[in-house]
Amino acid sequence: MRAVLDPNILISALLAPNGSPAQALSRWVGGEYDLVVSPFLLAELERALAYPKLRARIAPEAAGEIVSFLERAAILMMDPEKSPRRSSDPGDDYLLALAEQAKAVLVSGDRHLLDLTDRFPVRDPRSFLDGLGA
Repeated sequence: MRAVLDPNILISALLAPNGSPAQALSRWVGGEYDLVVSPFLLAELERALAYPKLRARIAPEAAGEIVSFLERAAILMMDPEKSPRRSSDPGDDYLLALAEQAKAVLVSGDRHLLDLTDRFPVRDPRSFLDGLGA
């Protein structure tokens, strides 16, 4: 199985080490699925980790190490050339396009993406973990 983790899931994993997002990340490290990232996803994660609110909780050095680790250890795919408008937040359409290109599940906490579960393989972290256990 392949999965794309929305940057909000990766950030949540770093902030709450016992939550479902952290468990999802840990299960990737444990080899239970293949994680897919792209240059745009990594750039978005890096940009978000530089926000003052997050810098107060995640040291810049640790943030850089996380991004570098993901770039090296995950499956790095090129960003899709076109991201058709599919969600109410066009800034996240690239995630749907990346998951589709990679034949992966998109794991997100964003309501506007989770509202699309009837049309796309989008799961919240708990549902994703439950699917891994099946």
